[in-house]
Amino acid sequence: MRIARNLLISSSALILAGTMAACAQMPAAHNASAGTMTSSYHPNSIQPETTLDISAEATVKQAPDIAYINAGVQAEADTAQQAMADQAKAMNSMFEALAAAGIPEKDMQTSNLSLNPVYDYVEETDGNGRRSGKQVLRGYTASNQLTVKVSDLDNLGETLDSLVAAGGNTFNGLSFALEDPSDAQDEARRDAIKDAMSRAQLYANAAGMRVGRIVSISESGGYAPQPMQMGRMVMSEAMDAKSTPISGGEIGYSAQVSVKFELVK
Repeated sequence: MRIARNLLISSSALILAGTMAACAQMPAAHNASAGTMTSSYHPNSIQPETTLDISAEATVKQAPDIAYINAGVQAEADTAQQAMADQAKAMNSMFEALAAAGIPEKDMQTSNLSLNPVYDYVEETDGNGRRSGKQVLRGYTASNQLTVKVSDLDNLGETLDSLVAAGGNTFNGLSFALEDPSDAQDEARRDAIKDAMSRAQLYANAAGMRVGRIVSISESGGYAPQPMQMGRMVMSEAMDAKSTPISGGEIGYSAQVSVKFELVK
């Protein structure tokens, strides 16, 4: 009887050990499944209703330090060859005047060169009193335009006058800019972000929430200079004035940003 009893206890122990070993493997399988579920959940994900989109723009105004002149020559002659020769002579004089004003050759660029026929409309009357008209070739017009960068703004008026004195007879515009606009552009970016954040705080407070974090920032638009005060130029008909008066005013560089904020309670 004692031997049988010992065998029964040993068998029960083996069964219990096997059961515990099987149970020990079950939590491991459960943990692996839970780990997969956790990795599929992004801890930074937010609901669309908790976000706020703000678009902001800022402009920084500064006095310009360079100017661009677009001027040139237009010559008319009976033949195309003569028209081209006349404009070439005047353009060479303009190049010499610019060089004398201290403009380096790299800051001069031909922006347009053209040669076109010029017609007159002639009206005729036949023997029956009927009128008719036709185009009659009068000659040719040659045009040459030059874009010049001027760094010495104090002598900009004198430079313009020297172009006219050298034979320039067409003027297509004067614009101002910054030689290096990067600082102005960066300042505009910073101001645009500050404005976006300030408005986000305002909206969040009004809604009884607070700004949690910035989700995304994107730029839009370009950074071309925008005229704040257009340069003023008065071309004196008489050349006895000291120089043509020029006012550069101010120019502005703009930055536009779009910012997405997370709002939390």
